[in-house]
Amino acid sequence: MNRKWLLGTLLSVGMVPTFAADYTNIILVNLDDVGYGDFSCNGAYGYKTPQIDLLAAQGVRFTHFLAAQPISGASRAGLLTGCYPNRIGFSGAPGPDSNYGIHPDEMTLGEVLKQKGYSTAIFGKWHLGSQHAFLPLQNGFDEYYGLPYSNDMWPFHPQQGEIFNFPDLPTYDGNEEVGYNTDQSCFTTDYTTRSIQFIRKNKNKPFFLYLAHSMPHVPLAVSDKFKGKSEQGLFGDVMMEIDWSIGEVWKTVKELGLEEQTLIVITSDNGPWANYGNHAGSAGGLREAKATTFDGGNRIPCIMYWKGHTQAGTICNKLASNIDLLPTFAEIAEAPLPPRKIDGVSILPLIEGDEQANPRESFVYYYNRNDLEAVTDGEFKLVFPHKYVTYGAYAPGNDGKPGNLATVELRASELYDLRRDPGERYNVLHQYPERAAKLMKIADEKRKELGDNLTRAKGTEVREPGLVAGKERKDL
Repeated sequence: MNRKWLLGTLLSVGMVPTFAADYTNIILVNLDDVGYGDFSCNGAYGYKTPQIDLLAAQGVRFTHFLAAQPISGASRAGLLTGCYPNRIGFSGAPGPDSNYGIHPDEMTLGEVLKQKGYSTAIFGKWHLGSQHAFLPLQNGFDEYYGLPYSNDMWPFHPQQGEIFNFPDLPTYDGNEEVGYNTDQSCFTTDYTTRSIQFIRKNKNKPFFLYLAHSMPHVPLAVSDKFKGKSEQGLFGDVMMEIDWSIGEVWKTVKELGLEEQTLIVITSDNGPWANYGNHAGSAGGLREAKATTFDGGNRIPCIMYWKGHTQAGTICNKLASNIDLLPTFAEIAEAPLPPRKIDGVSILPLIEGDEQANPRESFVYYYNRNDLEAVTDGEFKLVFPHKYVTYGAYAPGNDGKPGNLATVELRASELYDLRRDPGERYNVLHQYPERAAKLMKIADEKRKELGDNLTRAKGTEVREPGLVAGKERKDL
């Protein structure tokens, strides 16, 4: 039986799960292409993010937080299901004509929390499939306003007609298309306004707000409130407006007296799109950027604040990932986990400051359709031979136009000591063979489970994505 159909039926006839008075609201802010170095508390230049910095000062700042994959669609699929994206057959960034998306039997964060009576909303970018069956209202969310995929998948892409042929970009309100090629300078404000309205409407019951800003993914756009305000040009202006947005949401929580019962999480889907130059962010000195499994692509900022639970000024260096958010939120809400196997682990002890806790002992870096490119235990990282895009062969682009990229090949495995070399520059494989062997064992076990195209391992626990007949699968 389709579990989503059953849950929807129960809700439609009034059989809403009850919830105790003692509950925790959850606000998840997921930014687009924000690199590790793009908050001023992480060293950003030319602009300030004071609201984000204040949340970090009063909460927990994670320094080794990894995206499920270094590209938008797959990363968001991992975040919302608690799975490595390849476990659920999800890869890349599905475009307007793609026939795949979230399978109806996969439970999303929205569906997990609705088991405990949460109201749920997403305002912003979805990117788990744009066909009707894959959209938010069919996958655990009560409200949706925003874009079904990336904001550059439209006719005004700088490489339209050369590489891409995108149709008009729809804006959705619920399941309805309410506009095409909308002026993107309004999105950050509109998402913020909708978020505040949702919080106020649900102030007396548990809610889950997923604020998935379209920015600062290119094309950049900012409202008149922040245009020309930063020393770093349009990118800095956009980051200042995002910071304002987060501040407005936080202010609403405080005004309603909900601060002690609301967890706020701020993170990103992947690293910066570095070949866009002055319209891109910073990986903060990490190697490479988005669309690579070096840490410039996977390591992302993450800040969590929960008054009365987080200890002010905490820095957490433990390994964690956005796939860990689902089991963490489930534990907080006392909600059952999905019946299908997931890969995330609860990091609630890290949020609450348990210095002895180490819930995530390893992480595997998959990319493309199902390539296992690296594995880490949080201290060392073993990278396997693979081809990858490098941002260092050419100068980046400027003012919204991308620079050229080059494809290079890593021909032999390399080991990096991330404690001393977070930039992944020095191969210490021969100095630490025992650590390499430990990581190789983890990788071999995961290959048996999830497969690996690079070694032609099939995997025994890979599930299919949702599919729509007559559409071509397109991964970007």
